[in-house]
Amino acid sequence: MLFEKNRVHVDDKRAAVILHSIIYKQILKLNYRPDRELIILCIGTDRSTGDSLGPLTGTLLCKLTPFPATIIGNIDNPVHATNLEEVIELIFEKYKNPFIIAVDAGLGKQSSVGYIDVKKGPLQPGTGVNKKLPEIGDMHITGLVNVGGYMEYLVLQSTRLSIVMKMAEVIKDAIKLSVLALKEERSVID
Repeated sequence: MLFEKNRVHVDDKRAAVILHSIIYKQILKLNYRPDRELIILCIGTDRSTGDSLGPLTGTLLCKLTPFPATIIGNIDNPVHATNLEEVIELIFEKYKNPFIIAVDAGLGKQSSVGYIDVKKGPLQPGTGVNKKLPEIGDMHITGLVNVGGYMEYLVLQSTRLSIVMKMAEVIKDAIKLSVLALKEERSVID
């Protein structure tokens, strides 16, 4: 079995294009159908530099208008630990069988900092800070913003905004390319 790449480093000059390829292939593997509402759920808080990756990505995506996906979570209306359960309930009340891509920041080993990972299955938000929150998503994108394992809240607070902004831009560009490719594929089929 061949090793399949599911991550890219934010400093790679082709990061957005590589990440788009990874996201797009994962969406197709998960048998996304055009009749499912595509939701980009950006999780995190604007009160912590390291944990602001989701809201920053959501804010950047909201500026792309028109955009053929629903963006939930941004700097003005973040989705975080205290409202995540309520937001999940609202999504499933409003949308029948949505396809959800969750975006969040994560902590990892020193050698993983700066990588953006794409994985199938639900995101388990809060695991980096030992919180038990509801999992969500058909797939998820995690930007590893800093080192985990010790004093996680302080680590998130002291994360450089530079890496978070670069990751948010790369993720925004990759999601944009992927969603537009899905839309183009759908128009060819129709």
